[in-house]
Amino acid sequence: MIRPFHLAFPVHDLAAARAFYGGVMGCAEGRSSERWIDFDLFGHQIVAHLDPQAQSVVVSNPVDGHDVPVPHFGVVLTMPDWQALAARVEAAGITFGIAPHIRFKGQPGEQATMFFRDPSGNALEFKAFADDAMLFAT
Repeated sequence: MIRPFHLAFPVHDLAAARAFYGGVMGCAEGRSSERWIDFDLFGHQIVAHLDPQAQSVVVSNPVDGHDVPVPHFGVVLTMPDWQALAARVEAAGITFGIAPHIRFKGQPGEQATMFFRDPSGNALEFKAFADDAMLFAT
């Protein structure tokens, strides 16, 4: 079993983070204070820390014909969970930075991927593989 990761990241508005991660993303909320909120992101602990001055970084690298934002974080999901999340994000009217699609089609590492940003501008990527053995394929 892979152990859950922990990631702390800045947000400029905790109420907006709560609405996005709890409401749109469907993450259960854990502990919180007036300065931070724990969320369960598909079994992993992410913590939104209040930083009213938080600025999103706008840097990208070309990957398979798209400008991939750096930094970004997310989770490798099952294909049904990835499809459900894509539908939930789209239904919520969230703008995709990179719309749901298949990357590296027909190559090692073929994957479904999508990118979007939270209300504080943090870039998120969620992906899925038809064959999880392709996660680290070369």
